[in-house]
Amino acid sequence: MIAAELLSTTSQVVGWLIYLPLLCWAIWRAPWVELCSDQRRQHLLAGTALALFMLWLVRRDFDSGLSYHFVGMTVVTLLLDWPLAILAGFVAQLGLLALGRHDLAALGVNGVLLVVIPVWITEVCALWVEKKQPRNLFVYIFFSGFFAAALATLVCILAAFSVLWLDGLFPMPPWLEDFVGYLWLVIFPEAFINGMLVTALVVFYPDWLETFNRTRYLAAPWNDDDRPR
Repeated sequence: MIAAELLSTTSQVVGWLIYLPLLCWAIWRAPWVELCSDQRRQHLLAGTALALFMLWLVRRDFDSGLSYHFVGMTVVTLLLDWPLAILAGFVAQLGLLALGRHDLAALGVNGVLLVVIPVWITEVCALWVEKKQPRNLFVYIFFSGFFAAALATLVCILAAFSVLWLDGLFPMPPWLEDFVGYLWLVIFPEAFINGMLVTALVVFYPDWLETFNRTRYLAAPWNDDDRPR
């Protein structure tokens, strides 16, 4: 998370110009009819928004204006699908804003970095897995959970440092050439947490995952006599 004082006015405006239309698109594409009629999905939406809010509260704030915390948007996207995942992330941001732990001016940029990019990457990975239609359960867990979270974290970090470098308000650390080594210390825990949660949901609550094809992955294997001809 980036504080507003580290962002130029141009970056703040561009962040809002990207984030706000995507929020409106998510509101437009959200399944409101199913959400209003399905109490389970209502609880999932409220629970994931609260979980994100609590997760983002557990963070390390640096004097430079940067904050580090886990993102967790991969498992939220697999649970809710992308429109509700974006809305859940926005609600969590509003909770941080209400507590004074977030800057309104930087909400757009941080929304793109912490919500839009992870949701987009997870959705692309989930669609790729669905296109390939594998029957192996571990393909879904690895590519939609572990790999998607790792890739989303990498892209978020690179995008955040690109914004800071372009604005020039943040003094880049002298150990930047060793940055690749530190990336693994951030990427692996994020991938492990999201992958572990996805695995637990697949095992215990597969019906909760909107992107999980239970018929394909959990169906009994065909015998030779049962195979359609």
